[in-house]
Amino acid sequence: MTKYIIRRLLGIIPTLLIIITLSFFIVRVAPGGPFDTEKKLPEVVMRNIEAKYHLDEPLVVQYGRYMFDVLRGDLGPSFRYKDHDVNFYIFQSLPNSMILGVIAISISIIFGISSGMLAAVKQNTWVDYLSMALAVVGISVPLFVIAPVLQYVFAMQLGWLPTSGWFTNGDGWQTILLPAVTLAFADFATIARLTRSSMLDTLRSDYIRTAKAKGMRSSSIIFKHAMKGSMLPIVSYLGPAFAGIITGSVVVEQVFRIPGLGKFFVQSSFNRDYTLIVGVVIVYSVILVIMNFIVDVVYSLLDPRITYK
Repeated sequence: MTKYIIRRLLGIIPTLLIIITLSFFIVRVAPGGPFDTEKKLPEVVMRNIEAKYHLDEPLVVQYGRYMFDVLRGDLGPSFRYKDHDVNFYIFQSLPNSMILGVIAISISIIFGISSGMLAAVKQNTWVDYLSMALAVVGISVPLFVIAPVLQYVFAMQLGWLPTSGWFTNGDGWQTILLPAVTLAFADFATIARLTRSSMLDTLRSDYIRTAKAKGMRSSSIIFKHAMKGSMLPIVSYLGPAFAGIITGSVVVEQVFRIPGLGKFFVQSSFNRDYTLIVGVVIVYSVILVIMNFIVDVVYSLLDPRITYK
């Protein structure tokens, strides 16, 4: 197990290098540039700006310079935001996205697993049908539809929650609820369906039948044996889901005016801010590979039959 963990950690390095390389060249070969405006700048001014940011050098030289800076932990200057560098903007906004993502994925796990288990235990009853109906809604309806609906119902009609804002700006902790529930909807639906399917398969397995034949209580069978065996599909889903819920928060952050990383990702794309785009991609990629690594390790803890050699 220790050797496998070391190999996986070492394998993260070339993966990130490939991602950074592809991102670097893709954003630079695309038409347009960070200093293109409606009114064309004088040629002398443009040459001076390009020289300042080393954009007049060959692309390979720019790549080598950028990789050297990244290895030192420097994601470079922003071409549009002059006050601070890319590191500042990313790590100033990333905690807000992480808080929103952790709360949303926690809601998804708690309610998704609970709904899936109830649906499996109460198969073909109104509980099963209601849980799966909610799951279908969560999968089918996009976030940019769910968000305004929740705002209209709970903020504008009932007045229970604010329409937008964020608690770090002094708007109160209630501002977390609507965006977190919105972001959790799709993952709640997927986790509920996965849990139901996996739990049904587990409850029909031979060792569960043996436990029932021995007179073991239903609660012990479900929580001690069936639940552990049915968690493998959910764990495999949670790795990319957590990274996806961070990246997927772009729409939610825009709707609810959350000062998260999604705002800079969208604006940097419009502004063609090379370094900020690649910096955000690097952060998302690191989150994804780390979560996939954690999932593989948790696999072996849940199922002793799974070994890594």
